[in-house]
Amino acid sequence: MEFFRIKKDIPFMRHALVFNIISLTTFVLAVFFLFYRGLHLSVEFTGGTLVEVSYTEAADLTKIREALAKAGYSDFTVQNFGTSRDVMLRLPAIEGQDSAKIGESIMAVLDKDAPGASRGRVEVVGAQVGEELAQNGSMALLLVIAGIVIYLALRFEWRFAVSAIIANLHDVVIILGCFAFFQWEFSLSVLAGVMAVLGYSVNESVIVFDRVRETFKRARGLTTAQTIDRAITSTISRTVITHGSTQFMVLAMFFLGGETLYYFSIALTIGICFGIYSSILVASPLVIWLGLSREHLVQKKKRIDNTGRGGAVV
Repeated sequence: MEFFRIKKDIPFMRHALVFNIISLTTFVLAVFFLFYRGLHLSVEFTGGTLVEVSYTEAADLTKIREALAKAGYSDFTVQNFGTSRDVMLRLPAIEGQDSAKIGESIMAVLDKDAPGASRGRVEVVGAQVGEELAQNGSMALLLVIAGIVIYLALRFEWRFAVSAIIANLHDVVIILGCFAFFQWEFSLSVLAGVMAVLGYSVNESVIVFDRVRETFKRARGLTTAQTIDRAITSTISRTVITHGSTQFMVLAMFFLGGETLYYFSIALTIGICFGIYSSILVASPLVIWLGLSREHLVQKKKRIDNTGRGGAVV
């Protein structure tokens, strides 16, 4: 299905060098901020305290956050779980306090500025558990990347595969760099968003490269750059439909999902935007610079002469 069809090919590859300079600069800055500032890891990764409270009516999360901030707490997370009356509080580890005292101090704060809460379970996530979660999360991300690399290596001619791999890793580093630069909280949900973006981005690369391969086989007399321009132009309608509908869903999570889905939706938004950009303006120029031509994709056929012996190649 197409909303529109562009009849004249858009010369994307004419400006490939400019776009790749922008990409390289953005990538280097993202790596710099990852090493210089690092990720602002959530309680799941650093360890901390989890407190569950219940209200008789729908809880006012804003009021609870203001009460905790007023009491001097920082880097905490307040979210509903189960129903609108149940609230989960996550706070960084507080040295020298056991779980009972932490729960009592939290309830004292809530009784003063957000009354009506009854305390549920209180759990402490130790630093060792948080470190294990960080290691397991990193391993999961690496396994996803490895799986995508293997898939692309088997799916495409090696020039396509190398370009797609670089483009997809580019998207991941950009997302992590944005979170490091703005010091947004990096939680398990954000990690899930990064892995979702990887799958989303590789799908876009596969669509674009499949169309490039088909265009190489159908069109004759075009340069490699002109062939890629035609292939990308023919996928624009599909890109608008797919990414537009996905982004509408992500925006709904951003505005209506509350604090729980806030950074998850930000990660997806960055990934969607850079996924389109990298598939068109990072991976495609790399294919050209790696020397792709029509001969690499169109199989040569043998002409059989009347004697039944192999003849000339056409």
